[in-house]
Amino acid sequence: MKLRLLFVILLQVSQHALAVLVEVNEGAESVLLPCLYSGFIPENDPTVMWTRNDLDPKSVHLLREGGDDLRGQNQRYSGRTSVRSDALDSGDFSLTLRKPQLTDSGSYTCSISDGRRERRLRDIQLQVKDQQVEVKVKEGSESVILPCKTTPDLPEDTRVEWTRSDPEFMMVHEYDYSRDQLKNQDGFYRNRTKMNEDLLRTGDLSLTLKQPTQRDTGGYICTIYRDKDILRQKVVLQVRESFPSWVKALLVLLVLLVVSGGFLFYFWHFFMSVYKVEVDSGVESVQLPCKTIVHLLKEAKVEWKDNNNRKVHVYQKGSDRPEEQDQDYRGRTKMNEDLLKPGDLSLTLKHPTDGDTNTYTCTIYNTRAIILMTKEVLLTVRVHLPEDVKVEWKSRYCRKVHLYQNGSDQLEEQYPFYRDRTKMNEDLLKTGDLSLTLKYPTNEDTNIYTCTVCSMEGNTLMRKEMRLKVKGQCCRYRSKVEVEEGVESIQLSFKTSENLPEDAKVEWVRYNPKKIVHVSKDGSDQPDKQHQDYRDRTKMNEDPLKTGDLSLTLNQPTERDSGEYRCGVYGKIWRGKTVLLTVKGRAQVQDQTGIIRNRSSSIDPTPLSAEGRMNFFDCSKWMQRNKE
Repeated sequence: MKLRLLFVILLQVSQHALAVLVEVNEGAESVLLPCLYSGFIPENDPTVMWTRNDLDPKSVHLLREGGDDLRGQNQRYSGRTSVRSDALDSGDFSLTLRKPQLTDSGSYTCSISDGRRERRLRDIQLQVKDQQVEVKVKEGSESVILPCKTTPDLPEDTRVEWTRSDPEFMMVHEYDYSRDQLKNQDGFYRNRTKMNEDLLRTGDLSLTLKQPTQRDTGGYICTIYRDKDILRQKVVLQVRESFPSWVKALLVLLVLLVVSGGFLFYFWHFFMSVYKVEVDSGVESVQLPCKTIVHLLKEAKVEWKDNNNRKVHVYQKGSDRPEEQDQDYRGRTKMNEDLLKPGDLSLTLKHPTDGDTNTYTCTIYNTRAIILMTKEVLLTVRVHLPEDVKVEWKSRYCRKVHLYQNGSDQLEEQYPFYRDRTKMNEDLLKTGDLSLTLKYPTNEDTNIYTCTVCSMEGNTLMRKEMRLKVKGQCCRYRSKVEVEEGVESIQLSFKTSENLPEDAKVEWVRYNPKKIVHVSKDGSDQPDKQHQDYRDRTKMNEDPLKTGDLSLTLNQPTERDSGEYRCGVYGKIWRGKTVLLTVKGRAQVQDQTGIIRNRSSSIDPTPLSAEGRMNFFDCSKWMQRNKE
């Protein structure tokens, strides 16, 4: 009996030793309990279960094929847990626990079941700590140390992240692969951070922050990834003014009083007229305050402008003037009715996004266009990305380039021209980096692209526009090829992504006049569709769809072959490239001695007419071309 009891104790100790340890401070926004699974998913009633055996009921979170099933969830976790909606597809069963509390400390088990049998995948030992370090320093100090210490002799693959948790998330410093990794560091901390040498041996992972200012005040998180354990320590930094602000203000006021009472008025008027307004994107509206005690006549003019001198709103002679308003603000602004009487000239801006972050100026003019008053409002629109956010990239002509929604890419509606060529960063909701990677760019990708971020309700949280120009656009052609008549062959080069669909159609066409130069479909040439001028004169490489090398070899080129050649790939994936070929002929000229000599000449290919050139940004023509 004693031997059996000893065995049970040893088993429990060994299981605890194998559990992944996750530490977090109480008051943190959330903590992630990792559980990744690459095995077989049951076909019948697959269920992901998070449990805590020391509770009754023991269920922390339950996910079935149809979604979350929280009917038997322990009430202490109500509204605080979530698992990815695509967990059964991605194999990422990790649990997010919001607002961790001291009572959340314990052992959590991640399991998968088919309703009959349960498979235990991972044990997580969560420790919620109530201790946090507070560090105070005076502004103007050379540096300050944010402490973070753990056990010495850490493994070489230990990763350390210093992040700032408030007032917003920022990457402060990162250490990995036994050296600093600063490519993701926020620019605000560039060249201002340093970690100790030989930190893995000593276990001292403290961060030195140089030249601290009041803007550095906030909460910092030291996260240690050691083997499978995740340890977190919080440091609250408070940077105090070296000289109290009220003393500075008093001295300035005394000086101004001595210099000029009138100047003091303008000083006060300037600083009192600057407001700061902060709001989260996705709200219905925000108000930019502007009030005065000055009595205003009906003929007065009120003008709101942004920092780019664009007119946001104009009010004159008792009514709004929308015709003078910049189009970006049209239909989005409103001022109070009968605003001159109460002196409230505040502006309501509807559906603010991060693009509206700006300094706005409210100016009041009299009938002689003399400025009576000016007030400034600094608006900051903060962008928070919820889990159900929708990120959509579009081009000006070809609609959807890339769509991210519900935690994953949604490429069913992606325009075929961009298929298999786009990619967004992983964990983009955490980093806030919504950049799009476009592979194998050609001249056809020169365009204006718009990134739009929307909430589940359809409210626009952010919109940014950028212009992409692929080098070589100045000449309308991706490339030019020149050759003298008489050479054995010439190659029109076009290389794109590998492993194109086996049923894709590759077609080389010459325009003005239009002639089919070469056609390859289902992996084989189609000489019966080739124009007779090019019969037995063209060749493509073997396995072009597999290698992505769609280059065309043209044998025995002559002057008549000069012109614009277009290679198009049609099917599930679309690609395109234009090549301008110039073949210099050799003309015979008789000199004064009667001897006939050769002289090189060239024919400038006639440009395509507007009707003859295919517009590959015109979606309807793309579709028509694909059907043919």
